[in-house]
Amino acid sequence: MVCLVFIFLTPKGWFDNGERPRAVPHPSAVLMTVFLGPEVVVNESDTSQIEQQVRSRTGRSDARVLGVRKVVGDDGRTRGFEVDIQ
Repeated sequence: MVCLVFIFLTPKGWFDNGERPRAVPHPSAVLMTVFLGPEVVVNESDTSQIEQQVRSRTGRSDARVLGVRKVVGDDGRTRGFEVDIQ
């Protein structure tokens, strides 16, 4: 009974904007993470050289490097680099 009273007596203006909210894209711009071996990366701060390597390995000429993380093994040696690309 209370539900029916609410339905019929509620002003129409409360329901005018009945659109569902749109999905918000994920804030991260990372599309893919690529692993490069230590023999490929000479200098981890040289993103242009890393970008060239990523482009040749992925075949994506528009790939951009967003971040580079060194992967270190238990023995302290560099195992490779994780490269976030867009």
